[in-house]
Amino acid sequence: MGKNYFQAIPIKPSYDEKLISFSSSLGDAIGKGKTIPFADNDVTYTLNLQNERIKEKNIEFDYEVYKRTNDSPLGNIFFDVEDWNDEHYESTVGFASLGVKRQVRQNDQIIYKDNLRRVFYGTVTDIISGYQPDNESHTCPNCGAVSTIAELQNGCPFCGTQYKMDDLFPKITSFYFFDQIRISKKWLMIGLPVCAVICTIAVFACAPYLSSNPLFAGEMRRINQEGAYHAVIYGLSAGLTLGALLFLLIDLAYKIAKAIVDLKRMGTAKSRERFELRMKKITPEFSYEYFKNKAISLIKMTVYSKDEGELLCYKGEPLPAEFKDIIDLNYAGTFGIMDFSEENGIISAETKSYFDVLSIKDNTVSFTQPVISATFQRRTDIPVNLNFSMTRIDCPSCARSFNPVKNKFCPGCGREYELITDDWVLVDLKMVQ
Repeated sequence: MGKNYFQAIPIKPSYDEKLISFSSSLGDAIGKGKTIPFADNDVTYTLNLQNERIKEKNIEFDYEVYKRTNDSPLGNIFFDVEDWNDEHYESTVGFASLGVKRQVRQNDQIIYKDNLRRVFYGTVTDIISGYQPDNESHTCPNCGAVSTIAELQNGCPFCGTQYKMDDLFPKITSFYFFDQIRISKKWLMIGLPVCAVICTIAVFACAPYLSSNPLFAGEMRRINQEGAYHAVIYGLSAGLTLGALLFLLIDLAYKIAKAIVDLKRMGTAKSRERFELRMKKITPEFSYEYFKNKAISLIKMTVYSKDEGELLCYKGEPLPAEFKDIIDLNYAGTFGIMDFSEENGIISAETKSYFDVLSIKDNTVSFTQPVISATFQRRTDIPVNLNFSMTRIDCPSCARSFNPVKNKFCPGCGREYELITDDWVLVDLKMVQ
């Protein structure tokens, strides 16, 4: 794994083009349900679910990702911030300074809007071993029509037969926005004046003591000789300067304290190391970054689903009602392994992560930043298969072909389709404060 946090290294041109196309199409995918280019199956399906949630709420969601042209020293091309490899794939995280405008309308009335200065992070995953079968021909076993593998990803275009297959790469396998590190307008408008007033009062209150101190006596006499007007001006200037410094120190102390609290709330490095060590015994090419991206994807997919009980990847209890009000869910950058356990051939990993959440309830939109706790499970006797595979999906009862990712129950006979997973499933999801 390589990290390039202090060097602006441009990402590969081909990846740059994909990330630009993806990010610029994101608004139409969320707000209008349009197809987004270069996204893997999980990302595409999650965006579809989010759009369906927006339509269920009878609102219009104007979502625009735009380039910030004048306020970023890095410009508007994507830069390589992190990369890692496993046996079959290479993944690269590209970032760029972008803006996000969001506007929620209901009955032609604007009920919420914001304009965020953000840093976009997108993970591009490509294959490094084996071959890409995109243009390889395949005969549909149901109707005999010949199509390319790429054309069959969404089902046979002639008869609708569905297949379970891996993504064709390179694909964008995850994305999220971080708020750019800055001082909030609310805190600036309140905190800076308060600090300035406190320091100005302190300067005038300390003036007599400064006059009697040999170190400052000469300067204080000079100021007094210039008259009371100049003394007041000097006092106000000193108070404002010291107030600004006090404001910055308080803001820095708050950010440090919050970071310490976040680290404690989000588990320890030791938990992560133990978890990685155990998982590598199951799958030698295990990547923590792969697990994090998969976890975030499953959380978003489950939250946006109309009925999480029909998802093949969710095995938990019905979600609390508050999850059904979420219309925009963005991973906010802190992900931790709290603990993990192993029993009866099943490994369970408990995670906590911060999210930025936009919800609507009773025609009111609210923005919150909760911690979401999620527990994931997978079998320990089956390694993750990262090679390309393609198999037809048939209902074992009536032989109808359908897509169980989008519908766990056969639309022909209603039988539940049980797929023995060789990957992670989500078994518990809740918000914690």
